[in-house]
Amino acid sequence: MKRIALLLLLPAFLLSARQEDTAFIRINQLGYLPAGLKTAVWGSLDNTSITSFSLIDSASGKTVYTAEAGKAFGSYGPFRQSFRLDFSAYKTPGTYYLRAGNAQSPAFRIAGDVYNGAADFCLRYLRQQRCGFNPFLKDSCHTRDGYTLYGPMPDSTHIDAVGGWHDASDYLQYSTTSANTAYHLLAAYRDFPGVFGDHHDANGLAGGNKVADVLDEARWGLDWLLKMHPKEDWLFNQIADDRDHRGMRIPALDSFYGRGSERPVYFCSGQPQVQGVKYKKMNRSDGVASTAGKFASTFALGYSLLREQDAVYANELLKRAGWAYRLGVQKPGVQQTASVLSPYIYAEDNWTDDMELAAAQLYSVTRKSSFLRDGHRYAVKEPVTPWLGADTANHYQWYPFINIGHYELAKQSKGKQRQQLIQYYKTGIGKVWEKAKENAFYRGVPFIWCSNNLTTAFAIQCYWYQQLSGDAAYAALAQANVDWLFGCNPWGTGMVFGLPAFGDTPVDPHSAFTHLKNYPIDGGLVDGPVYGNIYRNLIGIRLAEPDEYAAFQSGLVVYHDDYGDYSTNEPTMDGTASLIYLLALKENEGNGK
Repeated sequence: MKRIALLLLLPAFLLSARQEDTAFIRINQLGYLPAGLKTAVWGSLDNTSITSFSLIDSASGKTVYTAEAGKAFGSYGPFRQSFRLDFSAYKTPGTYYLRAGNAQSPAFRIAGDVYNGAADFCLRYLRQQRCGFNPFLKDSCHTRDGYTLYGPMPDSTHIDAVGGWHDASDYLQYSTTSANTAYHLLAAYRDFPGVFGDHHDANGLAGGNKVADVLDEARWGLDWLLKMHPKEDWLFNQIADDRDHRGMRIPALDSFYGRGSERPVYFCSGQPQVQGVKYKKMNRSDGVASTAGKFASTFALGYSLLREQDAVYANELLKRAGWAYRLGVQKPGVQQTASVLSPYIYAEDNWTDDMELAAAQLYSVTRKSSFLRDGHRYAVKEPVTPWLGADTANHYQWYPFINIGHYELAKQSKGKQRQQLIQYYKTGIGKVWEKAKENAFYRGVPFIWCSNNLTTAFAIQCYWYQQLSGDAAYAALAQANVDWLFGCNPWGTGMVFGLPAFGDTPVDPHSAFTHLKNYPIDGGLVDGPVYGNIYRNLIGIRLAEPDEYAAFQSGLVVYHDDYGDYSTNEPTMDGTASLIYLLALKENEGNGK
């Protein structure tokens, strides 16, 4: 939905096209780095065309750059004709807008600081997702978790599993997404420490504590993961299930599960578990390595970053990393999530990538050559993440969306082994590029559920490939995926609540915080567009308001800023954590580092 603040800053003629216009220019609303790639997309709802475009200084109204429109990419989504408008050659900081034919873009900045503060801004959403004590609400929730299921102990045994983050706008908690979230926060601080501030304490309340907020947030997740792996042979996979989906509410205590305010805590049994009772289904769990590997890598990375400031805590992380890794070795395979009412689960089908990353991180902190050998042995089993270049995949089937292990292993490898890992990344990126190069948005990521999470992860893989190889062949593809998230898409909207503050971003997400209390969910990355056929076949979706993006929906792909659409407009904490890494990378780039 449109945010109106820009009206107060800029003359009306600088705003994007009127309702009746048929041609539109889509931009990255955050802006563009002076030395970076700068591209917008022109699209027409009819079959008109353009031959050139101009960049205009918003203060003076003078044209500062003109170029040919270049290749016509033809139809895509709602547009019958489209062009990429490349103005990378223009590097002077300032505020500008683009004009091509009768279309005019919103105003945007070219500046080295356009990404500054964005990563820290997105941490607001993670603090708001905290379970146990919630600093946004200044209250506690789900303080009686929980009772065990599927474990070696008697069912309904109570364990202390309070803490962590709620997964999305429901209040389920998953070990896999939580470990991935904590990992990305830790990696962001490791790789780009200078971009993060200290404005909150460990409980997420205002006031610094001489620890970067991103590390405070990561440690909140680590504390909960330790509870979910309390013994050498005890590992838990999730808290609660889809009985949680009984209507929107602010988090408190839930009594949906037959044991007062306790919620179920599902053990990693390595065996099939329930997947919708009335559907008479069981999930396809056949091991625990997909979960155990994520614990091991996150604990090992946590150890490497925290050992100087808290040696006792860090040593405990390293011990648990060893526990988790051994469980993954002993029980290879996947531990999928469980559901009771619906058939929807996180149906993860890969695990060798998780064990590869675990081995790489354990080698990094122990220097034991056996871990390096293990890492390479796991790497060859999944050279390319299977969704790359594919048209579709199941929900969270290939998780965490890219093979992070290749990057961490390549940094510690030499010669042919290092080159092989880099080639794996290049092959996967090349598969996406074969699709992306055919459309003006350079879109090669499939529009499956949580497509924005895939988009973010894929951009990171492109940047890691360039860092490892020195090859910038896919730099434009990487930037196109960043630009997509901030408005260079058919709808012209950003996908992050409140970022930028003056832009067109979600205001009616699938969230109890916004829908019931009008609380902002600043920094939350929403799921993103889905194929039209996915949207039409999902259970329980009904738009609550007229669709302001109706003109830009298509049979190919849809996106709604409407709380009734949980498929495209629900924020997730793991996607947001990946975005924090990506935004830290871009801020670091803007700082010339």
